[in-house]
Amino acid sequence: MTLEDILASASRNEVIIPANWAQGRATFGGLTGALACERMQSVVTPGRPMRAMQVSFVGPVEPGIPVALEVELLREGKSVSQVLLRMVQDGSTRLVALGSFGSGRESEVSVSPLPAPEAPAPEDCESTPFIEGMMPNFAQFIEMRWCFGSRPFSGQKHRDMGGWMQFREAPSKLDEAAIMALIDAWPPVPLSHLTSFAPNSSLTWSVELMDPLPTVKPDDWLLYHASIDRASDGYGNVHAQIWNRQGELVAISRQTVAVFG
Repeated sequence: MTLEDILASASRNEVIIPANWAQGRATFGGLTGALACERMQSVVTPGRPMRAMQVSFVGPVEPGIPVALEVELLREGKSVSQVLLRMVQDGSTRLVALGSFGSGRESEVSVSPLPAPEAPAPEDCESTPFIEGMMPNFAQFIEMRWCFGSRPFSGQKHRDMGGWMQFREAPSKLDEAAIMALIDAWPPVPLSHLTSFAPNSSLTWSVELMDPLPTVKPDDWLLYHASIDRASDGYGNVHAQIWNRQGELVAISRQTVAVFG
């Protein structure tokens, strides 16, 4: 199933995620985030874009097993909607997400984002092929080309990581949900400090989307740059920014990750 096939099923209260979108024993977090975004968007006033989403990964959302999408519209104000979503599997909550949607309004405050970092063009960066058994299953759908930092388990103690990313097969549109899926494809930066594989998992994930969303075509490359704020005691705090190829800010991401190594 493609990303679009799975997102189309978000209109139902129950979905089954195929194993080719797995990340270890769990579903790829970017896909669960995209599903949450799509499902919550369906219950708010049309025309209100998602401004922010906070996700807590309570437990693994397992592929191949029905997962219920329980959505609650907490408040529908004049310009802002707040939505709560739970993913429940086998009677237990596996994911909780809070989405904030808001229409624009006039304001005297207008501050442009900082420019994107300098990076080589994606055509000048080495392609990352999918290697079955060596990479998470979902990586067969997303291509990443490194520009910053080092790869996981390389033992290189850089504070940053990132590069260009796109779907290997372009969807019909690159909307908010699809962008969510791309953002979470990158491994946590602290993993590059390790010299051998160690289990790891995201505890929380927060994404803020810019509005109006800069123009991004389905086959466009997006630039991702993440940096460690702090890492100790088996946890890492990481923030990231995402730009389109024209250098326009698309999204901001923040993650708390547990590293068992």
